[in-house]
Amino acid sequence: MAHELSSTTSLSHFCQKLNRLKTLEDSTTKRSLRHHLTMLDLILLGMGTTGSVGLYVLVGTVAKEMAGPAVLVSFSMAAVASLLGVLSYAEFGVRVPGRGSAYLFTYVSMGELWAFLVGWNTILGYLIGGAAVAQVWSSYVDAIFSHRIRSFTMAHVGIWQVPFLAQYPDFLAAGVILLASALVSYGVGVSSWLNRTFSAINLVVILFIIILGFVLARPHNWSTEEGGFAPFGFSGIIDGAATCFFAFQGFGAIAASSMEAQNPKQAVPMAIAISLGLAAGTNILVSAALTFMVPWRSLDPDLALTDAFNQRGYSWAGFIVAAGAICAMNTFLLRTVIFLPRMVHAMAADGLFFQVFTYMHPQTLVPIVGIMVFGVLMAFLALLLDFKALVQFMSISALLNHTIVATSIIMLRIHKSPPSSSLGSVSPVGTEQASAPEPRQLRPALRPYRSFPGGYRPGAAVAWALGVLVASAITLDCMLVFGGSALHLPPWGHTLLLLLSSVMFLLSLRFLGAHQQQRRENAFQVPMVPLTPALSILLNVFLMLHLSYLNWLSLSIWLLIGEWGPGQDPRLVVYFGYGIWHSKENQRQLPGLTATCGGLEETV
Repeated sequence: MAHELSSTTSLSHFCQKLNRLKTLEDSTTKRSLRHHLTMLDLILLGMGTTGSVGLYVLVGTVAKEMAGPAVLVSFSMAAVASLLGVLSYAEFGVRVPGRGSAYLFTYVSMGELWAFLVGWNTILGYLIGGAAVAQVWSSYVDAIFSHRIRSFTMAHVGIWQVPFLAQYPDFLAAGVILLASALVSYGVGVSSWLNRTFSAINLVVILFIIILGFVLARPHNWSTEEGGFAPFGFSGIIDGAATCFFAFQGFGAIAASSMEAQNPKQAVPMAIAISLGLAAGTNILVSAALTFMVPWRSLDPDLALTDAFNQRGYSWAGFIVAAGAICAMNTFLLRTVIFLPRMVHAMAADGLFFQVFTYMHPQTLVPIVGIMVFGVLMAFLALLLDFKALVQFMSISALLNHTIVATSIIMLRIHKSPPSSSLGSVSPVGTEQASAPEPRQLRPALRPYRSFPGGYRPGAAVAWALGVLVASAITLDCMLVFGGSALHLPPWGHTLLLLLSSVMFLLSLRFLGAHQQQRRENAFQVPMVPLTPALSILLNVFLMLHLSYLNWLSLSIWLLIGEWGPGQDPRLVVYFGYGIWHSKENQRQLPGLTATCGGLEETV
């Protein structure tokens, strides 16, 4: 009996470790930061992070292999899914003091294990995204030199015919990543004026593409003789939307820079909304212009825009597009090389990753170890992997992070903030209403039904309801995507599961909505919580299930890498063998030890 009680206590203590929250010190909020970013800077920051991926990386592949001319519908659906997610980023950006990311947002609301998963997936997304953008950068540079670089490499190295590997090693793509890493390691950051310059050039080129593209438009290219508007059907549009989601994953950079904004409580939500609208509009218009100019079957996935103008006999326009693409992707690559090591540094500073990555160069003050290790790893991926494989891998990590952040906003709004947390009164933006009811409690009209959850504490009942919401959303999406035949279910079984999952989703949503929430004056909040984040969870999971098995395979392998550490002992795992014991929050719980919080900064 005593042994069983001891085992139960140990298990309970272990679960508490997994869900412990990050406490933000007063020093974090009082740290002196220069509020120099205007709304224009924040908008260009978001556009600089996302403006190159959709236009120059994804549009050709999605149009030719997934959606055809309906690629513009795919971008529209991806923009809606992103909008539901970035609303949560906007609220976190003005609620959570200090510069951070989805990792920090999850750490202060969901717990340590979920924060580690978000951080680990963010690393995967930036590694693959940076490698894919570097390959497209290489293709556009090669196009300027009439593909002489590709011809020389294939002639001297040969052509590879290995699944998931490129036809030839892309030394130029690997070289530009190593060059960017070397520049950043010497302390060369992306300044605000440089960001404005590259973004301005990119916007001018985008306007040029749209105007000339519609001048050269041939509506016949959307006719049934060319395959029609949606040659791959609705499933192809959804597959394209799942892939295009990565084109809108950079808006977290705006929330991450909220503490450097001049008026964050207004500038951050407005900048996110405007940059998302601009990104969606440009992607949709460029997609329409591209598929109007040339038949979608004739597109070159790697150089879609340049190739389209070349097919129409406007090679000089193709040169201008290539120059604009190189400027846009230079910004993306530099930001990726800057942000990724700082993501790793933040996790290491919190004790969740190996401490060697906390080392900062004494003169340049950059995380030199992270820059070298992950710069080489990104260059290795760009050197060897096939571009199509990289494109397929890009979206799943972003979708998973958005799903966890949407879950986090429900927890943050309904759960009561710990007294030691700086999410409360010391927050620099917005204040909670003094007379507001305590979160986690049922609304006054529903107090007679408070015995319904039984003996659960308010916080535990909310956590269980949130778990049921996510599980029912996953089940409902599986029923909608795969159907009964793919899951080997009889028709009555498929219908029953569809109804049960729908009812459980609605009931858990209603139960969460019946609780009091934290209200803050003069600060942006996600409207209609928990409905808006619940819809974000439902749509994100729906898109994730439309991704190919390669995406899930890459995610599974990456999560296994996150568990299995580099040591010889297979029991040494990154989080369960290292992070959970070296976490600063774990040290904070030990007597006589004081923990400090690792910050995540992004150079602008």
